[in-house]
Amino acid sequence: QVQPVESGGGLVQAGGSLRLSCTTSGRTFGAYAMGWFRQAPGKARDAVAAISWGGSTTYYTDSVKGRFTISRDNAKNTVYLQMNSLKPEDTGVYYCAPSRVAFSTASLNPNEYHGWGQGTQVTVAS
Repeated sequence: QVQPVESGGGLVQAGGSLRLSCTTSGRTFGAYAMGWFRQAPGKARDAVAAISWGGSTTYYTDSVKGRFTISRDNAKNTVYLQMNSLKPEDTGVYYCAPSRVAFSTASLNPNEYHGWGQGTQVTVAS
């Protein structure tokens, strides 16, 4: 199994925007729900957003609703996370992962995902 590769992180001022990308290979990307997760220093990895395998259904944790948008391009084996109006509390390492089960319903439960990448650091300065 090939791990996802995340990119697009960086340092941004509060109120700014970033677009994260996550590319996978070696499996049927379009058959799996995808999730974005973040881990702040000293904290557990929490779900941020998830998207169904077909892309028709999305889920967001309450703290990012209205600010973040998850999308996917199955032809490019890539899932995106557009992050607007960033806040210092959005700081952390962002990871993506595919669901454990093909054609399963997307969720915000990290236990339903596996095959984590190395992550990409997002730092939001106040």
